[in-house]
Amino acid sequence: MFPLGSVVLPGVGLPLQIFEPRYRALIMTCLTDDRLFGSVLIERGSEVGGGDQRGTVGSLVRIVQAEEAPDGRWAVLGIGIERLRVVEWLPDDPYPRCKAEAFPDGDTTSNTELLVRQTLEATMKLMDRLGVDRNEQQSQPQLDADLSVASFQLTALSPLGPLDRLTALKAPDPDTRLRGLMDSLAEQTAILDAIDTLNEGIDPPD
Repeated sequence: MFPLGSVVLPGVGLPLQIFEPRYRALIMTCLTDDRLFGSVLIERGSEVGGGDQRGTVGSLVRIVQAEEAPDGRWAVLGIGIERLRVVEWLPDDPYPRCKAEAFPDGDTTSNTELLVRQTLEATMKLMDRLGVDRNEQQSQPQLDADLSVASFQLTALSPLGPLDRLTALKAPDPDTRLRGLMDSLAEQTAILDAIDTLNEGIDPPD
C-alpha cells in the first residue's frame, strides 16, 4: 500500500516521484510481481516518515511506466484501475501492507450519461470562473466510454479538495457520485456569487 496526501481515482493517472527507502522497496517489489499496489488517502499526518492516519477506501493502481534515477529515486506513472476497501492493516514491513477486498462500483442508469454531460459543463464553467489555467487535456477532456470511469475522471477534473474527492470515491454508484459533484460545484459557485455581490456593494476608495 502507498498512502498519499491525495485521492487516487479509477481511470486517472498518478505520477509519483519516489525517494523514501520503504516506497522504493515497494516499487521494486511491484515491478518483479504484478505491477500493482493500492493507495488510500492519508487523513492525518504526512506521506513521509510514517505515523499517519490512513483511510480505508482507496484504489488499486497499475504501474504503467517506471524509471530509476542514478541516485536511486524512482519516477513512476500509475493509473487507478478499480476501488478497494481495506479490511485490516498489517505491520509496515518494510512498507505499508493490508488485507483488502474489491469494492465494485454500482450500476449506471438511464440518467448517467446526462449527468456526465451536466457535470462536465458545470465543471468547465466553475474552472473558468475561478480563472483556472487549463491545459489542453483539461480544455477538451476525453472521458472514458465507461460511464463509471467517466464519473471518476470528472471527480479528478473538478476543482475540489481531497475530502470531496474521497466522498466521491466512496459513493455507491456513478449517479450518486455525479449528483454529489454537482452539489459541491453549485456550493462553490454560490460562494463566488456571494463574494461578487459583496464586492459590488463596497465603494472603491477615493
